[in-house]
Amino acid sequence: MKTQDHINFQRITQAIDYINTHFQKQPKLEEVAQSIHLSPFHFQRIFKEWAGISPKKFLQYISIEHAKMLLKQEQTSVFDASYQTGLSGTGRLHDLFIKVEGMSPGEFKNGGQNLTINYSLAESPFGDLLIASTQKGVCHLTFVEDEAKALKELEERFPNAGFCQKLDLIQQNALLIFTHDWGKLDKIKLHLKGTDFQLKVWESLLKIPMGNLATYSQVAQQMGKPKAVRAVGTAIGHNPIAYLIPCHRVIRSSGHFGQYHWGSNRKTAIIGWEGAKSHHSN
Repeated sequence: MKTQDHINFQRITQAIDYINTHFQKQPKLEEVAQSIHLSPFHFQRIFKEWAGISPKKFLQYISIEHAKMLLKQEQTSVFDASYQTGLSGTGRLHDLFIKVEGMSPGEFKNGGQNLTINYSLAESPFGDLLIASTQKGVCHLTFVEDEAKALKELEERFPNAGFCQKLDLIQQNALLIFTHDWGKLDKIKLHLKGTDFQLKVWESLLKIPMGNLATYSQVAQQMGKPKAVRAVGTAIGHNPIAYLIPCHRVIRSSGHFGQYHWGSNRKTAIIGWEGAKSHHSN
């Protein structure tokens, strides 16, 4: 006999398939719910439980990804992308891009054109860093093994942006975290680009105190999304700001530290270092 969870999983799988197939018609909540024989209210509730986001948000992300694919084609205009995505006009596509991507469709198509990014190399207790910032805040922070490769990755994220090798005040304030000048951490500014769900996950990571650890399941629970553990893990894996957003403090429920974008050994070292510093301060 199938459990209720299994039945709900099958329903959500069918709903996702329906949205993927019909997104160009921008189906309403009622239409998708009807396709799996549920009331709109019940469908909305279980979809958020299993997918971590609302059906409307999921439809928006599907639409955005399709528009992004179209905009990468040189001959496709913003108007054409709007029409082929099923949106009523360029205004709706613009609003959707600003909400989901943090930039306009034109800026996405231009690959960060007219955006100036300052970057510099710095040292930390865990290795060299490449830190980059816009006028809004830190947009990129990564541990560096190969300087040329790290810079290339930054340029690929913003292929048409202007780059200036410069240590600015935004970067300096962010790097204070390694000197334990905790009184000035409120001056750290971040310029994050991600989905609403990713931003909520990264915000949850900021609430894990130094010297403490949390499991992926606990992060999902803290967000009120206990069944979205896999989605939480994916969002953590896409964290663009090393250390400042402490994804290193999230481990498996088995107690194993697990993988880390910047190396498992580095994750182990950071956890040990933070634990020692926290114990000493107490």
